[in-house]
Amino acid sequence: MTATDRSIELINAAAQAAADRLAHDIIAYDVSDVLSITDAFLLASAPNDRQVKSIVDEIEERLQKELGAKPVRREGDRDARWILLDYVDIVIHVQHSEERVFYALERLWKDCPEIALPEDAVKTRGRAEEHAQLNGGTEGDQS
Repeated sequence: MTATDRSIELINAAAQAAADRLAHDIIAYDVSDVLSITDAFLLASAPNDRQVKSIVDEIEERLQKELGAKPVRREGDRDARWILLDYVDIVIHVQHSEERVFYALERLWKDCPEIALPEDAVKTRGRAEEHAQLNGGTEGDQS
């Protein structure tokens, strides 16, 4: 079993929305073979709580406007360190960079196939790493 066309459409729109709000380390996994509750996960991160919330708001607005999709659940708003949007077909995790490194969700899903994302969303990954290097940090480094 693989992620449905609708799931891929939602993932791509969400990834592009996240990239437009300067999310970094955007990655998506097809988890349909290992989970019965959803088809795909999208992971993204940001360096501060305000940006995490901004990314989530943009994703939610864009999916509603362009695809008529509303999340059935939104969790983590209070602290804005890790916000989860559940669209049933897909689940989106937007994390503060520190939570992203600590919880390392990629390690849990590394055996699942990665979903190809729009080129602009993938480019954001490189820009975040470049920005971190210029600023002397390791932001976006998942080693």
